[in-house]
Formats: sequence, structure tokens, C-alpha cells
Amino acid sequence: MRELDIRKEIIATCLKMEELGINQGTSGNISHRFKDGILITPSGISYDLLKPKDITFVPFKSKKEYQEEYPPSSELDFHFDLLKAKPQINCVLHNHSTYATSMAICRMDIPAHHYMIGVGGGKKIPCAPYATFGTSELSQNIIKTLNGYNACLLANHGVLTTALTLKRALNIAIEVENLAKQYIMAKQIGEPVILDDKEMDKILEKFKSYGMKK
Repeated sequence: MRELDIRKEIIATCLKMEELGINQGTSGNISHRFKDGILITPSGISYDLLKPKDITFVPFKSKKEYQEEYPPSSELDFHFDLLKAKPQINCVLHNHSTYATSMAICRMDIPAHHYMIGVGGGKKIPCAPYATFGTSELSQNIIKTLNGYNACLLANHGVLTTALTLKRALNIAIEVENLAKQYIMAKQIGEPVILDDKEMDKILEKFKSYGMKK
């Protein structure tokens, strides 16, 4: 993709998150691999005010270098570190959706109450240990937690998804929020029945050819 197209798609995805109600105001952030670095949303600007020129490019050679008017997101560390460490992904999406963040506040994984848990790449949506936002400690916690997964919760914080495309990263984020909502609502009725590892092995095998991959 051309750089301008990526910048426009980042903004469109930010606005779509707000439209869907999985993010609010200036919270959350998005990044996309580009050449020898990343394009990332800037710090503290409302999505509806963003212009393509405001999306910040940060080269892999240095987290402290950028040329645009606005500094990169305060969560630059985990975007930068994930995209540098994982060449198999192109995009990182972070949001504060209500139900998934509620589970993150309780420092809970989302268990396999529904086969769609496989959208996260494993037998649960794991919750990364807590660390202060914008720190290298949080970045390392996320990288360790995402081992084999493409989505996780961030304790007392929110949700993170990774994918080859922003469309896929957004779809995973939407499903994670839906799964969290299902689990919380089911808990109001009784104790949710969790699919066992044997069944999840079958499901994850089927997910290799399930639906959209990009």
C-alpha cells in the first residue's frame, strides 16, 4: 500500500472504532508497518480531527525519531516493539472497549465459553500482567502474553489485537468485545460451561480455514 493510503486507513479505522462504540475520545491507538518503521496515531488528538499528515512515522532505528508535527502515541513502546519483533504482523490495534476492559480490570482471561474464542489464535483471550501505560515493562508483558495469540487483554487497561491488515485487527477487536459481553452476561444467569482443550483443539484446526484471514 502507498503511505498516504495507510495513513487514511488508520484514520478510517480509528473513526470506525468510535462508531462501533469500542473506543472513546483520544483513548486507544493504532499502528501499521511501513518500510523500515511504523506509522502510528499521534498523542492526544481526537480522531475526528486527524488528518493524514498527522499520523506519525517512527523508524525502527530509533523510537525517538519522527518528523511530523505531533509526537507519536504515548503507547509507542508496545506498537514499536511488537512490529519490530513480529514480522508476521503488519498492524497493532489498541482500544478500551467496555466489556473486555471490564474483564481486564478484574485481571481475567476470557475463557473458551464459545468457539469464536479461536479468533484470538488460542484456547482463551489471555490477560497480560499489569504495568503502567507507555512503559517498556508493559510492552514486554504484552509480547510475552501474545506468544501464540493475536489478541490479549491488558490488566486494568484495555484490549490489544494484531493482524496482517487493519480490517482484520478491527474484526478481532470487535469479536473480543462480543466474547467478553457474552461471558459477563452468561455469568448473570449461571456458571458458563467452558469448552475443554480437546474440543478447542478441533476448533483451532477448523479456524485455520475459517472465514476471512485478512
